[in-house]
Amino acid sequence: MLNQSHTQTITVIESQTAQFVGSGGLPVFSTPSLIALMESTAMNMLTDLPEGKTSVGTEISIKHLKASAVGAKVHCTATITEIEGRRYSFSVKAFDDNDFVLGEGTHERFVVDIEKFMSKL
Repeated sequence: MLNQSHTQTITVIESQTAQFVGSGGLPVFSTPSLIALMESTAMNMLTDLPEGKTSVGTEISIKHLKASAVGAKVHCTATITEIEGRRYSFSVKAFDDNDFVLGEGTHERFVVDIEKFMSKL
């Protein structure tokens, strides 16, 4: 599973802009939305978990390098770089149709027992 990758593509919509989510004043793809896309891409790699298990994001470190307008396509790839017990580490990268890097970084997820996790809330 190490070095396995998954890519997903979205089209930027108004509700993902910095202006809409309150992280900035411009109608461009927001950093919080980029982070959500990166986490989602990594999470979607861990779909073969046993029943009653899921993964939760615990750490993310990214650089948002380039703005994207509403209507732009954003492609995100997550690659597993390390597995240690229940901890999965990923490199994450987002790019546009012209292969310009929009953002990149690292992400970490832990596999948890859903019932046990929820009982601690």
